[in-house]
Amino acid sequence: MKTKESRFHVHDELSAPERSLPILKGALATGGQLSNFLGVLAGAPAVLRAYARFRSELRQGGLPLKTQQRIALAVAEHEQSDYALATLIRTARDAGLGLDEIARARRFESADEREASLLRFVRGLLEEQGTPPLHLLEEAREADWTDEQLLEAIAHTSLGLMTSLITRAGNLPLDGSAEESRLIQAA
Repeated sequence: MKTKESRFHVHDELSAPERSLPILKGALATGGQLSNFLGVLAGAPAVLRAYARFRSELRQGGLPLKTQQRIALAVAEHEQSDYALATLIRTARDAGLGLDEIARARRFESADEREASLLRFVRGLLEEQGTPPLHLLEEAREADWTDEQLLEAIAHTSLGLMTSLITRAGNLPLDGSAEESRLIQAA
């Protein structure tokens, strides 16, 4: 099986532009290994900084982590981003979502009706041309989602779209696949 090759250079701390280094070093300090996604973003320091700040601010918002993960899964599935899905399935499990709930989220569904109403709202954002139907917003509000949380859900949707667009445009291989390819060639 041939390993995909990124259309953009996947930087590391040795090849990245200097303005990307603080974020890459921070990611290495917490995660141990850079993802291909961050390695690609490192080629555009302003994009890397914007992504890191946007993601960091949203993580400190009012949406529970499990909700954030559900939105990201739904967007990645909608956008057919294999790279994002592979990462999100792992992080969703780490956040406490079961396999059945992960599968539901990928279909904009949840066993929790409150979560399901928010996912229907997100689906409306992605699938409707123009303004999404008002009833989806009202349904989410009736399920006790605040306007602050709804606005954060929109922002998480846009973050998921950005991630999917970059991973698809760059044809990013799954993390670790470049190393696997090197090992296969060496054998």
